[in-house]
Amino acid sequence: MAEFTPTLYLKDKCPFCFKVRVAVIEAGLADKVIIRDFAPGDAAEADIRETLAPHFEKVTFPAAEIEPGTFIADSDGIVAALAAKAGTTPDALPVLGQYLRGPFASMMTLYKENGELKKQLA
Repeated sequence: MAEFTPTLYLKDKCPFCFKVRVAVIEAGLADKVIIRDFAPGDAAEADIRETLAPHFEKVTFPAAEIEPGTFIADSDGIVAALAAKAGTTPDALPVLGQYLRGPFASMMTLYKENGELKKQLA
C-alpha cells in the first residue's frame, strides 16, 4: 500500500494559507504534500469546495487532509501537524516566526481595525 500524502487546499492571497505554505517550504515538505490551490472565482475553486464540503460545516481556507479521512481547517493546526511530520515544531521554524511576527501580525491588526470601523459605520 502506498504511503499517504497529505493534501493542502490553499486560497490565493490568503495570509493564513501563506502561513501554511511558508511552513511547508521551511520544514522541507514541499515534495511530501499535494497542494491544491486556487484563486477566488477560478475553475479549481468549485471542485475544491465540493471536495471539502462533506468534511466541514463551513468550508474555509486553508484546509488539509492531514491523514486519511482526517481534515483540518485551521492554519495553526495544519502547521503543527506538518511540523510534527517533519520532526520539528512550528517554533523551530524561524522564517515562519518572522512572517507571523511581521507581515501576518500587521495584516491581522489591519483586519481587526477594518472590522471595528465597519461596525462604527453600520
